[in-house]
Amino acid sequence: MQKKELVKLTLSGEKPETIPYAIWSHMPDFDRDPVAIAEKTYDFYKEYDVDIIKTMNNGMYSIEDFGCKIDYSEIAKGGVGKIIETPIKCGEDWKKVEAVSIDAGALKREQHYLELLLEKLKGEEVPVIFTVFSPITTANKMCGNKITDFIKQGYSKEIHSALEKITETTCNLVRKVIAMGADGIFLASQMSSYAVCDEAFYKEYGVPYDKKVLNASTGWCNILHAHGSDIMFDLLRDYPVQIFNWHAWETLPTSEEAALFTGKTIMGGIERMDITNHNKNKLRHQIYETIKASGGRHLILAPGCVIRYPLDKEMLSYIKKIKMETEQALF
Repeated sequence: MQKKELVKLTLSGEKPETIPYAIWSHMPDFDRDPVAIAEKTYDFYKEYDVDIIKTMNNGMYSIEDFGCKIDYSEIAKGGVGKIIETPIKCGEDWKKVEAVSIDAGALKREQHYLELLLEKLKGEEVPVIFTVFSPITTANKMCGNKITDFIKQGYSKEIHSALEKITETTCNLVRKVIAMGADGIFLASQMSSYAVCDEAFYKEYGVPYDKKVLNASTGWCNILHAHGSDIMFDLLRDYPVQIFNWHAWETLPTSEEAALFTGKTIMGGIERMDITNHNKNKLRHQIYETIKASGGRHLILAPGCVIRYPLDKEMLSYIKKIKMETEQALF
């Protein structure tokens, strides 16, 4: 069975011949070079035989064209990108935020990456999902994670205006990548967590803009990634996506609970740091419990988030090995 057919069958609720799985990581030495990252993404797909390809864009690409400069030097050591210059230095600066062209700069670079990847995948029926960030995630990164401070200072109107411009840009990008051949988007929502803000905040500054971005995608395989701990599950569970992804085993809900209350296909079941930390027994248990709870339906086995560098090939290969063993034992 071709991978697209396998994933479509899973989304329909039928029990596929094998449970699809996916893993992904950042490629910090290559992810701002479209040729190199396309090659690395293709090689990763081939080496681990994943059933869904998520583009491995760097986590800061959405803010570059709005005027931010980022230091990426710590990522290869397992760290994160750090903003070293931002256009948002005071509340009044939010008034200056305008929609940016998707035909230049970092946004054009990421489209070129997708274009090259799709070209390499011609003739291979595998879903390709393009990573985008929720507008409030982009806005928060632009100001060094201080957006709630600006709102407390009385700049709500200005921030809503900026969010509209960011959303316009993001929607334009989404429509373009779907037209290019992506099968859907992976919307990364990094603020929809009680550990970051409260529900009232996210209802006003997150939800309406998230839904505009999701509704811009006509893809058949759209994924919501609810990032972090203690996610706002009740706000997110009805988002217009086919697949729900979160840090399962790191934070609630359980996989069985999420499947029941979203009615969607669940993408998760593996605690990513157990891959990094070589916890084979924990991984085996997570895979077993997740597959057993699903009954083999509406599940794409995956980590809850990006697998951090440095990557261990033996541990990455272990995931599919145990998935297959577990399927054979249970079904």
